[in-house]
Amino acid sequence: MSALHSQFEGARENEPALPDIVPATGLLAELGNTAFLNAIYTPSLPPATGSRELRPNQHRQRASSSASHVDLDYFDPQGVGALRQTLSRVSVGPSEHGRNEPSRIGEVSAQASTQQSASSDTAVGDDSFDFERILRDVLKKRSEADIKSRELGVLFDQLRVVGKGASASFQPTLGSLLNPIEIAKSVQALRHPHLRSIIEGFQGVVRPGEMLLVLGRPGSGCSTLLKVLANQRDEFHTVNGQVHYNSLSFDDVRLFHRGDVQYCPEDDVHFPTLTVEQTISFAAKTRVPQARAAGVTRTGYWSGITDTLTTVFGLRHVRKSPVGDAAIRGISGGEKKRVSISEALATRSLVTSWDNSTRGLDASTAVEYVRALRIATDIVRLSTIVSIYQAGESLYQMFDKVCVIYEGRMVYFGPANQARQYFIDMGYEPANRQTTADFLVAVTDPYGRNIRDGVNAVPSTAAEFEQYYRSSSAMRANREDMDSFREHYVGKGDLISAFQASTKAERAKHANEKSPYTISIPMQIRAVMVRRVQIMTGSIAAQVINTIAFVLQAIILGTTFLELSTNSSDFYSRGGILFFAVFLPALFAMSEIPSLFAQRPIVHRHQSAAMYHPFIEGIALTLVDVPVTFVIIVLYSIVLYFLVGLQRSAGQFFIFFLFEFVTALLSKALFRSLAAAFKAEAPAQSVAGITVLVVSLYTGYLIPQPSMIGALRWISYINPVRYSFEALLVNEFHTINGPCGMLVPSGPGYDDFPQNNKACTTVGSQPGDINVNGNLFVGLSFGYSYNHLWRNFGIVIAFGVFFVSVLLIFTEFNTTIAGQTAITLFKRGSKTSAVQGAISPTSTADEEKTVAQSSANSDSDSRRESERDIQKALAEQPKMTEVFTWQHMNYKVAGRQLLNDVSGFVAPGKLTALMGESGAGKTTLLNVLAERADTGVISGTRFVNGHPLPPDFQAQTGYCQQTDTHLPTMTVREALLFSAKLRQPLSVPLAEKQAYVDKCLTMCGLDAYKDAIVGSLGVEYRKRTTIGVELAAKPKLLLFLDEPTSGLDSQSAWAIVSFLRDLANSGQAILCTIHQPSAELFQVFDRLLLLRKGGETVYFGDVGPNATTLIRYFERNGSRPCEPYENPAEFMLDVIGAGATASSASDWHHIWTSSTEASCVQDEIDAILAKGRSTPPVSASIGSGFATPWGYQAWTLLMRNFADHWRDPTYVMAKLMLNIVGGLLIGFTFFKRNDTLQGTQDKLFAVYMATILSVPLANQLQVVFLRLRDIYEIRERPSRIYSWSALVTSQILVELPWNILGSTLFFFCWYWTVGFPSDRGGYTYLLLGVLFPVYYTTVGQAVAAFSPTAEIAGIMFSFLFSFVLTFNGVLQPFSKLGWWQWTYRISPYTYLIEGLVGQVLSGEQIHCSSKELAVVEPPSGYSCASYLEPFVTSFGGYLANPNDGSNCQYCSESTADEWLARMFNIHYSHRWRDVGLFCAFIVFNIFAVYMFTYLFRIRSYANVKPYFERAVFRVRGFFTKKQKPAVEREEKGISTEDTDT
Repeated sequence: MSALHSQFEGARENEPALPDIVPATGLLAELGNTAFLNAIYTPSLPPATGSRELRPNQHRQRASSSASHVDLDYFDPQGVGALRQTLSRVSVGPSEHGRNEPSRIGEVSAQASTQQSASSDTAVGDDSFDFERILRDVLKKRSEADIKSRELGVLFDQLRVVGKGASASFQPTLGSLLNPIEIAKSVQALRHPHLRSIIEGFQGVVRPGEMLLVLGRPGSGCSTLLKVLANQRDEFHTVNGQVHYNSLSFDDVRLFHRGDVQYCPEDDVHFPTLTVEQTISFAAKTRVPQARAAGVTRTGYWSGITDTLTTVFGLRHVRKSPVGDAAIRGISGGEKKRVSISEALATRSLVTSWDNSTRGLDASTAVEYVRALRIATDIVRLSTIVSIYQAGESLYQMFDKVCVIYEGRMVYFGPANQARQYFIDMGYEPANRQTTADFLVAVTDPYGRNIRDGVNAVPSTAAEFEQYYRSSSAMRANREDMDSFREHYVGKGDLISAFQASTKAERAKHANEKSPYTISIPMQIRAVMVRRVQIMTGSIAAQVINTIAFVLQAIILGTTFLELSTNSSDFYSRGGILFFAVFLPALFAMSEIPSLFAQRPIVHRHQSAAMYHPFIEGIALTLVDVPVTFVIIVLYSIVLYFLVGLQRSAGQFFIFFLFEFVTALLSKALFRSLAAAFKAEAPAQSVAGITVLVVSLYTGYLIPQPSMIGALRWISYINPVRYSFEALLVNEFHTINGPCGMLVPSGPGYDDFPQNNKACTTVGSQPGDINVNGNLFVGLSFGYSYNHLWRNFGIVIAFGVFFVSVLLIFTEFNTTIAGQTAITLFKRGSKTSAVQGAISPTSTADEEKTVAQSSANSDSDSRRESERDIQKALAEQPKMTEVFTWQHMNYKVAGRQLLNDVSGFVAPGKLTALMGESGAGKTTLLNVLAERADTGVISGTRFVNGHPLPPDFQAQTGYCQQTDTHLPTMTVREALLFSAKLRQPLSVPLAEKQAYVDKCLTMCGLDAYKDAIVGSLGVEYRKRTTIGVELAAKPKLLLFLDEPTSGLDSQSAWAIVSFLRDLANSGQAILCTIHQPSAELFQVFDRLLLLRKGGETVYFGDVGPNATTLIRYFERNGSRPCEPYENPAEFMLDVIGAGATASSASDWHHIWTSSTEASCVQDEIDAILAKGRSTPPVSASIGSGFATPWGYQAWTLLMRNFADHWRDPTYVMAKLMLNIVGGLLIGFTFFKRNDTLQGTQDKLFAVYMATILSVPLANQLQVVFLRLRDIYEIRERPSRIYSWSALVTSQILVELPWNILGSTLFFFCWYWTVGFPSDRGGYTYLLLGVLFPVYYTTVGQAVAAFSPTAEIAGIMFSFLFSFVLTFNGVLQPFSKLGWWQWTYRISPYTYLIEGLVGQVLSGEQIHCSSKELAVVEPPSGYSCASYLEPFVTSFGGYLANPNDGSNCQYCSESTADEWLARMFNIHYSHRWRDVGLFCAFIVFNIFAVYMFTYLFRIRSYANVKPYFERAVFRVRGFFTKKQKPAVEREEKGISTEDTDT
């Protein structure tokens, strides 16, 4: 026996009677205790009675636990049966000493996989199969081999966690951001942060093989406890108290055993394009132990682990399916939970915290999830800690222990099966059929608990509850359990040594012994590189689009600069194409930033699991990208190089390609390192935008290095693209000795003069030489030298190494993302007591508590007064009298039947529940009834009082969606008032609407939150706000609600449903879909419409007192009896076979259709219709499609949008700062340009660069445009609140003042800095400061109008803008555009630049510098004037020394007007024409915003859409044949999502 094994045995032998901890010996430790497995594999066998070595401590029972165990084959009986059969054939051979126990599953599976074909004739159910005997044989072999075992429990004592920051604060605004007083307060808060105690006084122990359930209201401290127990301490200010993982301290775990203790958040974060198999196998691959059974390879080990986990957790059928996310369709939510469990098991974590991982799952899926955890805990003997909202009874029974938290205090910790009686003995009683978990949470709610009759003194506050517990027998038992664990497992040096030896045996040969990682760095690199290839393969479309974009850009640029000659007149264009060639790869590299932020949470979680170093991800990104970038740049270079006609020599081409390739890799490393350096994407994008501007300015083309001002010239030396540009330029011009494009003098009368008396105007020309040497040209124009070519290559490589190093460093140490805190924000100036108390310096509120808790702790008198106000307001609510009916509703989409002959009705004063499993069609039916389904074929009848629906049916009903969609910066009162203003007729006075809104706030219990910002509210109060928004519209007919309790804890769910009950009692007619509720919630409803998959009715009728009517119906028709303790909602779903693993022998839809109850329902509907038709039909309440006129809508929306911008200072300041920084950067780059030819060209580029800022500015506003459009399309359009054209008008108008302000600031920072004349400023400001922001606002919104997402809008705008940059006549003059000249005419920037440049440069004289002068030697007897005057008269320019007789100095340009007209087709006389044409483009853009919005978002293509969708489905199916399992599941009608179709 190993030392560790013996020590564990000796410790346990002397322990008092405690929960049975079976020794982690060999395979038994991984597969749970033998008796349990015997029950799984051979139910007929009696309990094992082996030797003490095989059954140690068998005389002890798990007295403290009555947790329900789950069969190993629960999820996949057939697959586990096959695995069981395979394992029975495994021959266990001798193994090496010092092996580590947790590798047994992989070893057995790997051995099994090699023998699977050996005896395929053995039946799974063969009676001769004795799994117990095989396990004993395995255990005996392992014991003989002295295999070391590992398991961890966690003990915590007097645990206290302190956090930073207030629980409530004021909403920041642009005004507060610029307010010096607020700035001083912010600095003070950073120096002296607000500290608050989150949890304190916690003590307990979780042993291996135990599951602990943590319960508490939202904000009570559940997440904090789970994070600290999982050793996630970084986000807290201090953590005090003791936490022991057996004999290991938290520092030991963090430094050396991090992978053994893990925290799993509620969201399932995985790479969406990886398949299930790839996700699990990667986790197994990174934690393969070095010590394995003889003959088991690493590949065999991790493949065996993957096979076992996918089989046990029922994932075999989706092995090849992508995991998916919100954008990529993948496996279902329940399957994602099981993937997360499998991944954690594959990493062999010993202590795992699961934080509220059932959020958003229906009850059946949540139960399956916890069953999977139970299986995992029993098999691998984990210590499992779970927090869950709305836990059902069957789910609760799977836990061994429970911890109840009340406002950061532990008020119970002990056996789960004793908790209910503990609180009953305290003096509280559960409601009828209330689940244990709901009861335990309810006692922590002052207004949700019930005191038993006859009990007077009971604890009421959190402190009293804690004090009661500390003096209870439950606490004494907990202390005894802790003392026993501490005595035997804490502070034992031999146990530490044995655990460390076990860990050391796992390490790969070349892995650092002190590292928490199992495999070596080369192994990590190989594994992560393979995963990166798999990720790229899964998203191959993105790679194809990127490649196509590069090739298209090469074609466009190549044809623009088609077949350039070596004539010196093309030198300028040749430099331009080389600049574009090297700059575009850098520009495209910006797209790396979003993907890196998207993957960072995944990398952080993998680091926490000790799977690999985060910097390994950076290495993999870089290395895998090399061949991909190589292919792209090869295509890009070949197309561009030969279309342009650059120097046709192999050496020059390969040098061109080499620098392009290295620059592309370097640029990706640059932007990746920028992303790695920031915790949030927004500042990273802003800095990246400035970086692109700096790179373009200081590459050396737009402004040559000799012309840069000294104070900023250093920037060019740290610009890596500058060195690549120099290399490309000298490489190209090194072999060029081009004929002069312009000889001085030339033309009539000069042909007879010899060449010695002529000169070339091109920089670098020599007197008497008609050719211009390329080396001299680049040397004089740019200061470049061919001798720097390979030096530059070395510098570029050095920059690349530097950026990759920065990427690796930041990736390793900056692994988290700036997250949102649970702080409720209030409108500035609010006097609400909640916010005043929270920001008080003496406040000690819980970090996780929202203001909801502080409100809940108000005195009972004010609570009762509030309840009276609510009831009074409800009593004054207008009563509904109309009955809504539907008969024989059918709904088909793409040939699939989603609703099948559904009938029912909703009467005033009744609360009707619409229930069914996921995919049954609940939300679908709700949308069809509310006339919100815009696709498919609908048949059936819908009536109000027996009459057809009124034209404004949507306006007369309220619809509360499952997703609480609101403008996040509005206050609660503003959200309700906005609804009242636009949905109640204009004839209703505003004061009356405001009074009614105040009444709705009272009805919804939102008085304390009327000034709270909606986006900062908790789930419950956002749901109340959603209901209040619909009530503020005064719906006359019906109120629809979709999943109002989804994501809420049990007490919040009860509060919402109780409020709905009060609304129904006041006369409202309510139809509400709801996921499987607790028995307590279920009893609130009057009627139930129950659907099964396929949209088929199973029951419609009264629920009855305590659900007796419903239960009797099912029992009368052959179901099993409903137990007295059973939740009727879970009972009926179980009976009809709801859930992924459930089934029913009876056809309950057929039973319903043939029942007397169904006939009675039809008779009742007929009676309602007959009675209703004797009364007049419901008339339309509004004459047009909306309650208010268009102008009122637009004004109200505009005011809302202005408030939204004011309360979003990050967005506005980013806009303003981009203008200020851009203006200063461009202004000082071209600081005080002189009147030389180069200086005049620099002024042209100063204008040109000013227009480039429109790209990031337009991208910014597109995000806001799409966000407001999403709110309109999701909630406000179906409710017919306002017209789409009013929204578009308000969106255009709200951006203009801010963008004009930004451009004004840009103008002031830029205009005089460059040195433009003051008397020309008015026109320039009009065009650049007023019209230009109007243009980029409208064109950016026009592109966003036809784009589905902000990412696509950004790509489309950048692609379209590249045309504008290329064809506006600056980088490639108009005379050189050739076939593309038509694009010059339709480019709005052509007229913008012509107007701006013509205005600021017209009339200026040009004085050439010495290197810009062409020196001509006149013939003997001629003066400079007599020889060159005829030429100057014909061709322009001037002579610097007309009276000299030698060395005549000729400047090719004398005025800016001549130069602009000849080179760029820019004329000062066109300036007002340009204003008019630019305004015409603005008008077109405005028209395009409305047109594209209508065509792409408003107009219905119902007749065409089904054909298009079918075509897309077939094409997708053709390309996804490899993902057949997922497709087959769709065809069989199995939902791949956990939401209704």
